[in-house]
Amino acid sequence: MKLHEYQSKDLLAKYGVPVPEGEVADNADDARAIAEKLGGNVVVKAQVLMGGRGKAGGVKLFTNANDAATFAKELIGKRLVSIQNPDGMVVEKILVGKTIDIAQEYYLSVLLDRNAQKNIVMISKEGGMEIEQVAEEHPDAIVKLEVDPAWGLCDFEVRDAVKQARIPKEAANQMVSMIKKLVKAFIEEDADMIEINPVALTPEGKLIAADAKVSIDENALFRHKEFDETSSDSAENAIEAEAMRRGIAYVNLGGEIGIMANGAGLTMQSLDEINAAGGKPANFLDVGGGAKADRVKSCVELIMMDPNVKGLLINIFGGITRVDEVAKGVLEAFDQLDVQLPVVARIEGTAVEEGRKILEGSRIIPAATVEEAAKKIVELAYA
Repeated sequence: MKLHEYQSKDLLAKYGVPVPEGEVADNADDARAIAEKLGGNVVVKAQVLMGGRGKAGGVKLFTNANDAATFAKELIGKRLVSIQNPDGMVVEKILVGKTIDIAQEYYLSVLLDRNAQKNIVMISKEGGMEIEQVAEEHPDAIVKLEVDPAWGLCDFEVRDAVKQARIPKEAANQMVSMIKKLVKAFIEEDADMIEINPVALTPEGKLIAADAKVSIDENALFRHKEFDETSSDSAENAIEAEAMRRGIAYVNLGGEIGIMANGAGLTMQSLDEINAAGGKPANFLDVGGGAKADRVKSCVELIMMDPNVKGLLINIFGGITRVDEVAKGVLEAFDQLDVQLPVVARIEGTAVEEGRKILEGSRIIPAATVEEAAKKIVELAYA
């Protein structure tokens, strides 16, 4: 689960990482008050979880509080669109931060390397750039330090990595300290990524986390109730965000065939069959075990929120989930949403006969197998 910049900086500050002064606001009056408190020289940043927000017009520098407030009024409620996120995201909050003078920019992150089964610290003197671009153009500029979970960090290893990254002497000790704090935060907060880009070296020789990104392992959120409100808007896609609010496993895939199945394995099989039939899946959606009619209805609503969907494949094998409950939920959703798209369903398992009777006379086309269902929906959707 991704955190907003202001939340990421608050988390880092808790562990002693220097961050610029700043506060979050959701209206122009509060933005003006914050800017005045910070002396007027501020940066206003849209708090949206998308890449390219600066190029999209979501970040701007100011020298007085009134101009900052005017910009905040224009920005709050605006939909920002970027190359990374063409659907865009609506700005609900902004961060008003004190501007800092930057003499040099560095890159620092802590990540989980699943292949190595270790945490990785990445350091580069090429800050301010996308790390992928640095890796492609200047691979030698990135130093990686593996952190064994059994032993943790050794001081000499950190100092050696900082030296290899060619961090200048005036910043080296501060960088060593910052790395230790980041690793501590990474472990204690159940993060799977902490990135500071850039780590800013001021003309006075102080290192500051000028920008920060933090992602928390969703499986550990029960230990971090302070982020409950954030979980609903942590997705970069608006439908994914709504799915989180409803507690439904949904991933937007950008295709045209909506998919609703129960169980991750059955959902993945549905994706494969759609691809094999020549179609493009619009989503991954697992309705879950034991789903009742109201949950099924909610799942259909989510799929129909995607304007690119041209057809719907329903693939249900009832074990814990009763097929008749699925049928009720689907028909309720169709009645309320006035669904006009072609729909093909393959249903088997618990209460399947009852479910088939419920669907009799409806516009849902039955199929005996998943392969048959996929072929039928692709033919109908792309006709």
